[in-house]
Amino acid sequence: MNSIVAIVGRPNVGKSTLFNRLIQQRQAIVDSVSGVTRDRHYGKSEWNGVPFSLIDTGGYVKGSDDIFEAEIRKQVQLAIDEADFILFVVDVTTGITPTDGEVASLLRRVKKPVFLIVNKVDNAMREADAAEFYALGLGEYYSLSAINGSGTGEILDALVKKMPEPTKEEQSELPRFTVVGRPNAGKSSFINALIGKERNIVTDIAGTTRDSIDTKFNKFGFDFSLIDTAGIRKKSKVKEDLEFYSVMRAVRSIEYCDVAILIIDATRGFQGQDQNIFWLAQKNRKGIVILVNKWDLIEKDTKTAKKFEEEIREEIAPFTDVPIVFVSALNKQRLLRALETAVDVFKNRNNRIATSKLNETMLDIIDRRPPPAIKGKFVKIKYCTQLPTPTPQFVFFANLPQYIRDPYKRFLENKMREIYNFNGVPITIYFRKK
Repeated sequence: MNSIVAIVGRPNVGKSTLFNRLIQQRQAIVDSVSGVTRDRHYGKSEWNGVPFSLIDTGGYVKGSDDIFEAEIRKQVQLAIDEADFILFVVDVTTGITPTDGEVASLLRRVKKPVFLIVNKVDNAMREADAAEFYALGLGEYYSLSAINGSGTGEILDALVKKMPEPTKEEQSELPRFTVVGRPNAGKSSFINALIGKERNIVTDIAGTTRDSIDTKFNKFGFDFSLIDTAGIRKKSKVKEDLEFYSVMRAVRSIEYCDVAILIIDATRGFQGQDQNIFWLAQKNRKGIVILVNKWDLIEKDTKTAKKFEEEIREEIAPFTDVPIVFVSALNKQRLLRALETAVDVFKNRNNRIATSKLNETMLDIIDRRPPPAIKGKFVKIKYCTQLPTPTPQFVFFANLPQYIRDPYKRFLENKMREIYNFNGVPITIYFRKK
């Protein structure tokens, strides 16, 4: 499982610039998904073959220079609670401020690795000024300039050296489900309705965070592991705080699961935060099932469900091949169906297609509709195969892979979805030189 790295510090020290610099080291975010409001504050990155997730806490604080110190303290506390590593960014041009001192005193008590980063160091004089930050009592510091990138290699080297060796995603015999969603969408009610008060526990495994438990269950004749992230604790009424917390918690549980069961509240519809969590699961190539909860509270006619479903698919485009189940956790309606669907998605995610079969089907489709010629150059795709990865990824070999555009890639993906069952599963297609 990837480590989670949080970037903290007061406003205007360059947290977002550093975040953008670090995720672009390997163009971590290739496509910015339209309509995802906060996608720029969560990214996946990789350095020296070690993947990790990066969170810019500053992106979740509304306002600018006049942010109250209490608000920054809250952000830092959340990062301390949820992240594995903390990058504390300060600004060499202002020296140590009272807020920096407060953040440092919180971080000195933390058992997790904290890296002090002195930003905006772009000449020798500023390099000398950076020594002042020893006074924060956090030991060694790293000086860098996030804007031009100098010094980022050193901090990344130090960071990944402390990370555990990347392990191959374990192919558990049992499906690992995690229940995610906005606060009050009914996650706890769903979990309680699903596993009942008797909690058919076989074994308890200590979870990935203090209150995330990976528990084995048997219900409705299915064996599965449930990653229950114990809901989102309401630490305050600040909307951004809650939003940041739910994203952080969703990151944590999604990275550990096979299938994310995204619960949305029928009375509120599919909102920005739901889309964020959906996008997180898709980015992490997890299976996805959408449950529309509290369906019993909606006034319905024959077309209500169809219309609701169409609206959701519009919001999650272009990845619309996702099962949507209407449930009521309170009335225990369609819980068996929800679980059956999640198990199906788990199986789809483990789909393996024989190379001979894949070539026979796909090359025939490509012959009939080849990629459009660009600048008079004709693209020929000769061969395709599924990669031996834990999630469905395919590579197509072509003479001019650089000329294959996104619409054609989507065309191939849609054809594969028509022929093979990848319902609920993101699939990745690469084009390589023959």
